[in-house]
Amino acid sequence: MTATLQRRAVDWGPALVVFVLGIVAWQGLVVAFDVQDFLLPKPTQIAQTFWDERSSLWHAGIYTFKEALGGFALGSSLGILSALLFANFRWLGTAFMPFAVAANAVPIIAFAPIMNDWFGLLNPFSKMAIAAVLCFFPVLINTLRGLTSVDPRAIELMRSYAAGNVSIFRRVRIPASLPHMFAGLKIASVLSMIGAIVGEYFGGPTTALGVTILNASAYSNFSVAWAGIVLASAFGILFYGAVAAAERLATSWDPSRRDFQTE
Repeated sequence: MTATLQRRAVDWGPALVVFVLGIVAWQGLVVAFDVQDFLLPKPTQIAQTFWDERSSLWHAGIYTFKEALGGFALGSSLGILSALLFANFRWLGTAFMPFAVAANAVPIIAFAPIMNDWFGLLNPFSKMAIAAVLCFFPVLINTLRGLTSVDPRAIELMRSYAAGNVSIFRRVRIPASLPHMFAGLKIASVLSMIGAIVGEYFGGPTTALGVTILNASAYSNFSVAWAGIVLASAFGILFYGAVAAAERLATSWDPSRRDFQTE
């Protein structure tokens, strides 16, 4: 247990040090060069605003996070199901993959107004759909790579035991694809927050975090806007951490992910 804690400290120590030094440098440079608030507020001012507006910011953040979570679930589920289909029917993947690549190449700001028109400006599903589009492609590509990069000898061994296609997927391909799939899910967890907030920039209820940031910027209330950005980042980090924790549980069999205790 002690060795595990020490390893965690070594892993996270540099990131925490860089974070603290970055905040200190930010505060010092803004004060030293007398940077105006509309360019970059001081971290202490952002923190004070965050505390003063904690109730409204928290409710806005939860509203947007629900949209991001819905888009993540929808896009990731479709990505995993599509990867299973494409891995089982290679001709299907060859036929449809160019369309998936083309959809991913379209900037998300082009999808946002269309989704708002389709589902309604104040409908949360319009933002979920935008987040789902962002989540779909990385999950599809990573899961498909995992499903199709299985050691051929493992497939041959299963076929020598007269295993059918379903058994091969269940016992070999899907377990082997989990590390790749979770790599896509971790990317999607961050992209889902981006998609939800970008969608809200094109219209949404005043209780949404993206609208709060946009309105605060429009009325020169930059400390509130930055506090909203910090909250969005915090939700993204927590979401990423939750997916990473799920990955550790689901892939505990992987030797590269085990924590070895030193004597």
